[in-house]
Amino acid sequence: MSIFKELPVLEVSRLHAHEPARQSGERLPEARPLSPSKAAQIAASKKPEWLKIRPPAGENYTQIKGMLRERKLHTVCEEAHCPNVAECWATGTATFMLGGDTCTRACRFCAIKTARIPPPLDPNEPKEIASSVATLGLHYVVLTSVDRDDLEDGGAHHFAETIREIKRLNPKIIIEALVPDFRGDQRAVEIIVDSGLDVYAHNIETVSRLQYRVRDPRANYEQSLGTLAYAKKYAQASGRELFTKSSIMLGLGETHEETLDACRDLRLHDVDVVTFGQYLRPSMSHLPVEKYVSPEEFQKLEVDARQLGFLYIASGPLVRSSYRAGEFFIQGVIEKRRAEQETASLAQN
Repeated sequence: MSIFKELPVLEVSRLHAHEPARQSGERLPEARPLSPSKAAQIAASKKPEWLKIRPPAGENYTQIKGMLRERKLHTVCEEAHCPNVAECWATGTATFMLGGDTCTRACRFCAIKTARIPPPLDPNEPKEIASSVATLGLHYVVLTSVDRDDLEDGGAHHFAETIREIKRLNPKIIIEALVPDFRGDQRAVEIIVDSGLDVYAHNIETVSRLQYRVRDPRANYEQSLGTLAYAKKYAQASGRELFTKSSIMLGLGETHEETLDACRDLRLHDVDVVTFGQYLRPSMSHLPVEKYVSPEEFQKLEVDARQLGFLYIASGPLVRSSYRAGEFFIQGVIEKRRAEQETASLAQN
């Protein structure tokens, strides 16, 4: 059951590119939500050459797809219509999605189905996912989940149990958890951090001005930034190293400077890694693409954002929050630091 609401349209949003330059410090007006019926009236624009992708195929892709069906597991690769599913699955990687395939929120960019009360959690899911990760022989695994606002803890305990089960089978595996905002509940954040993960990820999705237009009303910019900052603070207070990560979609009507402002906010909240990718419209009921951002513009954004001090940046039209190049980089950093800690420990003994 869809829970999209019929909300006002911001007609001027498509005119921003043609407006005269604004005075320094002057903010664009907040963008209002666009209802599905209004969105469907906006014709889809033709994708540029750099966004053309090959259809999913290959032995590994078929093997992973079969295993997921057999074990009744879900991946964000499929549910969110990720354009990199062929590339990632062909190399034996996948991002597992916990908590089922139905979300309690209705963000206007997302293809995942929604309901006010999704089916109950599967108590066997943590062990099934851990077993699947072991079968695939992964060294770096990404876990994500739908929002489960129907649950008191937002699904935090279920998430943490899955992480612990994976670590039990392979203590050296690196786990990135792309988690919800848990409605800003710090206790839920603590449950995730205490599970033993290595990378705490949560996406702000878009710039501050476009939050209300793009995301479900229960999500907001400050709440997302707050959970990222608290995860790092809580880990540090416990003497643990934790990397934090977020992602921003481009092509929704944001300006270059607004995106850099979002990056500055992420760094102010001690976020280590950021990724930028092109928003692609899942269906005619979803937000239209305001602009297809060129590879050159993505490159410029990466150069400008790098000066802010991020540990790593991935920027490109087909980049997603779970992106193999970024994962490989983080894996290298974590493995190096683990080796240094082991060497220091041996030297002390």
